[in-house]
Amino acid sequence: MNKPLQGIRIIDFTHVQAGPACTQMLAWFGADVIKVERPGSGDVTRSQLRDIPDVDALYFTMLNSNKKSLTLDTKTQAGKEILEKMIKTSDVMVENFGPGALDRMGFTWERIQELNPKMILASVKGFSDGHHYEDLKVYENVAQCAGGAASTTGWWKGEHSEPTISAAALGDSNTGMHLAIGILTAYIGRQQTGRGQKVAVSMQDAVLNLCRVKMRDQQRLDRLGYLEEYPQYPHEAFGDVVPRGGNAGGGGQPGWILKCKGWETDPNAYIYFTVQGHAWAPICDALGKPEWKTDPNYTTPKARQPHIMDIFATIEDFIKDKTKYEAVDIFRKYDIPCAPVLSMKELLNDESLRKSGSIVEVPHKERGSYFTVGSPIKFSDLKPEVTGSPLLGENTDEVLESLGYSQDQIKALHADKVV
Repeated sequence: MNKPLQGIRIIDFTHVQAGPACTQMLAWFGADVIKVERPGSGDVTRSQLRDIPDVDALYFTMLNSNKKSLTLDTKTQAGKEILEKMIKTSDVMVENFGPGALDRMGFTWERIQELNPKMILASVKGFSDGHHYEDLKVYENVAQCAGGAASTTGWWKGEHSEPTISAAALGDSNTGMHLAIGILTAYIGRQQTGRGQKVAVSMQDAVLNLCRVKMRDQQRLDRLGYLEEYPQYPHEAFGDVVPRGGNAGGGGQPGWILKCKGWETDPNAYIYFTVQGHAWAPICDALGKPEWKTDPNYTTPKARQPHIMDIFATIEDFIKDKTKYEAVDIFRKYDIPCAPVLSMKELLNDESLRKSGSIVEVPHKERGSYFTVGSPIKFSDLKPEVTGSPLLGENTDEVLESLGYSQDQIKALHADKVV
């Protein structure tokens, strides 16, 4: 099978989630990713949230498939020399150290360019260079707040009306995906110019990029003073910032989470239902409400908005004796946009996702097999194979041999705890 990124060597100096998600995807597509880790401990996620004692945690295994692991103490002179050789023979270095860490290590951008003018240095940052928070340490939820997502998620009134964090990794994995695009763009640029360059994605910017519709709405709100597709309209007053919309998408098509049969005991017995304009007639037919098609209170999106919660209540009454799957099966026949609320357990056991490779089972040398996400990108001529994550330092000798070190030299490096 053709692997388009085969032959590209990546030094992976990343840890936790954003960087590893980026390099894992590139490894899926054929890149030779060498994860450089601290001897004795490695990536902190190897030991975080363990479900099996003394075995790499799922947190690590699910973000580091298809990679090699090299342990290296870059504080030693011998370790620096190994890294220099790696830089000379690699195409990309990816890092998510704190600001200035590479410089203090002795590997400034200027030094890296001296060693390899073709090197692409890719960085995950909390905030962009020059930002007044550029020295602030950033994690997933910090990024969601700083990027605008949390302020527009959740409920706008009631006891729990505070900003809300999404369970989706908008700050971490999303930043990694943006960085992967940047790396591949720089690589194509290098084919044209012969020179590498620095690539950086800040977590704040990556979250903001996914919140552009909310930035759109802020500008509309500034001009109009209201947002008619939000559930607050027309019965409640708007402030001067985009409000939290509960389960409304805010995308111009009213939508809501609706209860199905069993919701009293099943926390996910719900569907998401969208009232799209072109689907209004089919919605009326599905609900047995043909009179709504000609009722002036319902014929246009603007006319429906004052009654939207009543419409959702009617739909919810229609599906109260149906499971979420039965409800979706009814509405899909009418081409009405909706979906069941699927739990992680349901997704893990979804036959369609396993068949497509979106969820895969992979072997691991110590924990046995485990399930993980596969490539979300599908190709006609490439089916990425997901392999188990490496044990700590599993490929150290192999990498050193590829750099020209003899067996005696490798033994000495081990003895000196350089690797």
